[in-house]
Amino acid sequence: MSSHYPFRLTIWLAVSAAAVALLAPAALQAQTAPPPAGQHAALSDQAQTGNASENKTGNASENKAEPKPAPESSVPSAATTANANPAAKGITGKAIDKVKEAAKSAGDIFSRVPCLPPKGASKTMGSLPRVASKLANGQPVVIVAFGSSSTQGYGSSAPEFTYPNRLAAQLRRQYPTAYISVVNAGKGGEDAPEMMKRLQTAVIDLHPDLVIWQVGTNAVLRNLDPDETAKLVEQGISRIQAVGSDVVLIDPQYSPRVNEHAESAGKMTKLLGKVAELRKVGIFPRFAVMKDWHEKQAIPIENFVTSDGLHMSDWGYACFAQLLGDDIIKSVGQIKLGVNVPSDVRTYRPM
Repeated sequence: MSSHYPFRLTIWLAVSAAAVALLAPAALQAQTAPPPAGQHAALSDQAQTGNASENKTGNASENKAEPKPAPESSVPSAATTANANPAAKGITGKAIDKVKEAAKSAGDIFSRVPCLPPKGASKTMGSLPRVASKLANGQPVVIVAFGSSSTQGYGSSAPEFTYPNRLAAQLRRQYPTAYISVVNAGKGGEDAPEMMKRLQTAVIDLHPDLVIWQVGTNAVLRNLDPDETAKLVEQGISRIQAVGSDVVLIDPQYSPRVNEHAESAGKMTKLLGKVAELRKVGIFPRFAVMKDWHEKQAIPIENFVTSDGLHMSDWGYACFAQLLGDDIIKSVGQIKLGVNVPSDVRTYRPM
């Protein structure tokens, strides 16, 4: 063996080590480089999630991993979908927040502007014997809210703010053991002529204990003869009473659009009052109540009427339903006490 062999071996080893050192970064880079597009499907969901979170500050199109195909029989859970899709989770969160905000608004709607009945007016709707007796005894009750867009709820921000739904909630709180169904049979744009055509199917066939009939506004706006409207309403009440149902009439709303037809509106409210007296049914004088809000309680019209100058707002529907519900509750109390108040006594009629 040559005496120079150890020296040559040492040099060879040094050169080999240097080569390894130079090649190591390239090998490491090759190992950490993203796999070809075709290999993404083989990645686990965990690996995809990790890559997405680590690279979220980079270019979205470069870092987006293709999702692993799920078996046809598997259905992803809502939680999995929300975690895998931040956008969907954000939409869900916004929807939940909106519902919470609506519930909060429904609860504190009167904290900003209190709902008060007109002062110095009669506070008795009259006798509602059928529905009052059933509520007093905790029996199932069917109430049909019949009318036009005010009943349907045009102008409210959500279904729960319509007057039939507000009324149902109030009565259910008051009578928790009774099954109370409030059917919304409102249809925008209609008045007595159209309502009479669907009275049988929309109202009578449901065998209601109470019918709350809101009528007259569109007749005023369409310049229909108030006398003809009153005659149709009287005929309708007669048919409803024939099946044993209680009836409460609701006259037009006090609003800028209705007030443009002041003479017709005034005549309509008087005639509906006379019909209620003649047929011995209850009446809620909405026009007078809303007028009192504005003229005596100094509540701005925009607080209870929407920007279209006609339909009621959330607060308007809520207060209307509250006062109407209070009257129904009073009628139940009278039945419990054995008091029978004549139906022709007006509700909240300012004098």
